Amino acid sequence: MANSTARETLGLTEPSQIDTQKISFAAKEVDLVEWKGDMLAVGVTEKDMSKDENLKFKNSIMLKLDSRLGGLLSEASSEDDFTGKTGQSIVLRLRGLGLKRICLIGLGSTTSAIAFFRNLGETLGEAAKAFKSTKIAITLSSSEGLSEESKLSTASAIATGVVLGTYEDNRFKSESKKSTLKSVEILGLGTGDNIDLKLKIAEVVCSGIIFGKELVNAPANLLTPGILAEEATRIASEYSDVFTAKIFDVEQCKQLKMGSYLGVAAASANPPHFIHLCYKPPDGEAKIKLALVGKGLTFDSGGYNIKTGPYCSIELMKLDMGGSAAVFGAVKSLGQIKPLGVEVHFIVAACENMISGTGMRPGDIVTASNGKTIEVNNTDAEGRLTLADALIYACNQGVEKIVDLATLTGACVVALGPSIAGVFTPSDELALEVLTASEITGEKLWRMPMEESYWESMKSGVADMVNTGAHQGDAINAALFLKQFVDKEVQWMHIDMAGPVWNYRSDSATGFGVATLVEWVLSHSPFALIYMPHIKCNII
Repeated sequence: MANSTARETLGLTEPSQIDTQKISFAAKEVDLVEWKGDMLAVGVTEKDMSKDENLKFKNSIMLKLDSRLGGLLSEASSEDDFTGKTGQSIVLRLRGLGLKRICLIGLGSTTSAIAFFRNLGETLGEAAKAFKSTKIAITLSSSEGLSEESKLSTASAIATGVVLGTYEDNRFKSESKKSTLKSVEILGLGTGDNIDLKLKIAEVVCSGIIFGKELVNAPANLLTPGILAEEATRIASEYSDVFTAKIFDVEQCKQLKMGSYLGVAAASANPPHFIHLCYKPPDGEAKIKLALVGKGLTFDSGGYNIKTGPYCSIELMKLDMGGSAAVFGAVKSLGQIKPLGVEVHFIVAACENMISGTGMRPGDIVTASNGKTIEVNNTDAEGRLTLADALIYACNQGVEKIVDLATLTGACVVALGPSIAGVFTPSDELALEVLTASEITGEKLWRMPMEESYWESMKSGVADMVNTGAHQGDAINAALFLKQFVDKEVQWMHIDMAGPVWNYRSDSATGFGVATLVEWVLSHSPFALIYMPHIKCNII
């Protein structure tokens, strides 16, 4: 993932390959006090940590473990004021028991939210990496109230969290820690084919999430539009039994009359590449056609409305292709799962938004490929211009439903904060589908209104529309803009993921969106499970 021109001009070397540790997952039913390994982790709620008048745990699992350890858990939790609150964790070193460490991880009040169990797995993964553990196990001190389906989802979420908690993008570091973790046993959540299948799917989805994270983390001097197109072609080639790839250059985009997209790309020395990957099921029969469209700005300077000021985050604008990274991450996962009954089109209008004498100016008018004209009153509202032609192209593929993902507006971050993506759609049916998928994956989405009266501020005196309207409600205005380029008979959703694309604590990408996209596609594949048992997981 490196550009030779960038290396020559900037003295860069190839990014190092990540030596990712392979982790095997297994679901087992064993007596906790007999388990042997490097670390046993127990997810506990605040209720699980309550004690009787004799300072004995009321929870049967905690009582049994504490008795085996001679009261160590009761003593340590009291001394360290560990009450099981969310975010709390404690690791104790043991001797002579065949178990090196025991780890208690707080879950807060009783909850069944998938996000909590994914966070539990991430905390355990980080601890396993810190203590150089090779073999670990995890259980919940209270799992009796979980349904069989909830146990499957919980195990999947924990496994996902462990993989992502141990993963570290070391490609651009001269020195880094490597995970030694090889084996994870999930205890007390059942055994058998169903949970084994869930764990395999979790591994496959993690491979897509990690791919998405690596794309976003890659700096813009290495990940140019051309390199992004190469990555798309490579991943499609890896799963060529179900994927085909088309890459359109500038001249081909001109023939398709993509004036809105090409206007954004006009100032950059790195030419744009319009990317279209198509998934067709192994048996060739598709009951429904879907499209996933991702914003693909590999760098956004803001153009002549250049990003300035302390909160403009211009140094992070490599993440402006986070939507395309989510789409390509879904490609990697679905290429391994190979769901039946569904055809999916993956579309990215990749380019840079730069400044030069050939660049688009404020006040210019561009024409999208459906003939609608746009007065560009702000060159930093460029993502919606690229998405306009991408959405038109998606509709022309005969799809029934479209989901687009974009790091589109700071307004959405102001409204929902850094952890929640905004969802905009006129379709209640599509909203229910995608929000249900996000509940299964633990990714946080919130449906926002599409207030049609706001469109008045988007009207132009000299063109069909402007690309930015009133400052208030800008995320809604942006969604209303995109709606102009979607056929009325097509169900469409826009996801503004400007907040959750980046983790400021770890200063790295999150891979947000991949899991929900995969889950949504699978929800349209009634026969997907026929292929899933044959997944070969050689990725982690």
